[in-house]
Amino acid sequence: MSIKILPVRFAENGFMTRPFALGGEGEDGLDPAVKYRSCLQNWVVDTGSEVILVDTGVPESFPFGAPTPDATIYVGSKIKPYIEALADLGYRPEQVSKILITHKHADHTGKLDAFPNAEIICSADEAASDEIKPFHPTVATFQDGPYHEFPASQRIADGVTYIPARGHTTGNCIVVVESDGLFYMIHGDVTYTDVALYENKLSVVYEDLAAARETLDRVRAFCAARPTVYLGTHTPEALESLEAKRVVDLSNPPAVIPPGEIIFKTATGKYVCSVCGYVYDPAEHDGVPFENLPADWRCPRCKQPKEKFNPA
Repeated sequence: MSIKILPVRFAENGFMTRPFALGGEGEDGLDPAVKYRSCLQNWVVDTGSEVILVDTGVPESFPFGAPTPDATIYVGSKIKPYIEALADLGYRPEQVSKILITHKHADHTGKLDAFPNAEIICSADEAASDEIKPFHPTVATFQDGPYHEFPASQRIADGVTYIPARGHTTGNCIVVVESDGLFYMIHGDVTYTDVALYENKLSVVYEDLAAARETLDRVRAFCAARPTVYLGTHTPEALESLEAKRVVDLSNPPAVIPPGEIIFKTATGKYVCSVCGYVYDPAEHDGVPFENLPADWRCPRCKQPKEKFNPA
């Protein structure tokens, strides 16, 4: 069976620090001066009989921010709006039949309102979230039994399987596409960079650390057992792996390409949550600078602590 998988690219030339990408279980010894490439893309799965999206870009108001010296992740500069990027691949919103949500964060659910004919499918935990609940999603049942290393799954179409992969969020999922003898694993931020997959490290962004560890263990076991092309949201390594049909070989990590020249900018006083995209604007909070917020202040949207925010 041949299924077409295409990236919908909407940000490029970003970076993340080593402690952000690999420090979920401890940042000791992780040099913050070491940076990895970052970008933003979601995915089209074209089975030939229907067009399925895995996640849906960012809202038009999404603050891409600016690269500043103390940023732990900079997602990159905007290429173009998500719908325009989708059109460049030859697809119109009304052609999309299903949207599979990996998780609730804004860089994965930002354009759910743009697809009039699509059934939105997600896990029960994500369906109850403020980001997805207004769209009345279909809750996945995951009653199709185990799928290789994973204990539960749901068959979406021939060759397309939806799988719970808890940790990054409590309802996080992955999608595996089987095509031409390869397994294409589209994951919802199980890792932010492929380096973390090879080094067996978790990022600092998770809602359930124990579940995130179990998921990464299962993902690595899956990749070790069968030819898997690993496709993430935040790294151009995914684009390169898809183009080359490069399968994971855990004993032979690919060479790490560093980011290009980073031109830092002056901060605006606004801060952006690196997890959900919420913008803290002092002008909307009686002029209180972000730095003066209490140490236990948390993101109003996703409840992450202050250290998950970057200056814009």
